[in-house]
Amino acid sequence: MLEKLRKQLQLHTPQRLDHVTLPEAAVLMPIVERPSPTLLFTRRAGHLNTHSGQVAFPGGKREATDADLYATALREAQEEIALAPQAVQPLGRLSDVISLHGIRVTPWVGLIPPDLPLVADPAELDAIFEVPLSHFLEDQRTHTDVITVDGVAHYVPSYRVDSHVIWGLSAMMLVELLAEGFGMDIDLYRRPAGALRHYPERRSPQRPAAINRNDKPVTRHTK
Repeated sequence: MLEKLRKQLQLHTPQRLDHVTLPEAAVLMPIVERPSPTLLFTRRAGHLNTHSGQVAFPGGKREATDADLYATALREAQEEIALAPQAVQPLGRLSDVISLHGIRVTPWVGLIPPDLPLVADPAELDAIFEVPLSHFLEDQRTHTDVITVDGVAHYVPSYRVDSHVIWGLSAMMLVELLAEGFGMDIDLYRRPAGALRHYPERRSPQRPAAINRNDKPVTRHTK
């Protein structure tokens, strides 16, 4: 499974939004190399003023000292969960996404060994947890959030694992990983079966002129 993922991500051409002038950030999507591989998530601390309690991948804003956005993802992962950069095997980059807060986020997929001594930074996080990739490949979503931005509906899966809810921007990144890395028949722009939860229509903070190969806006947003 993981060797196939590596090959698929090397062949994948992610959508880049380098022409969009916005603050930059990056996240690491760590896949834990277990007999049944898992995906590692964090939960933001409840005392934070923004996004408190939300599930996310390790990551944050680019700093001037970061050589590139992959360096940003590694630095943030080290700061947030004590993940040593040398423990990460890079597998590939996914498409840029733009949050409704006007930040361009670049996801990177990396492979890490199991049972590392990871520690959540209490200033930012209150949990680190893993979810088997099979949970997502079997499409065990609880419902689908319909997030319409600039007239385009995004069908974003929402998953509940124990007390954790994986949705929004993290789920959008996950859809691309599943589709491009594992060949799963999943698409943000195609209505799936099952329950839908609609959100009020949004406007993007800045719409780039470029469109992707399917003539759909390359910007992807969440709450």
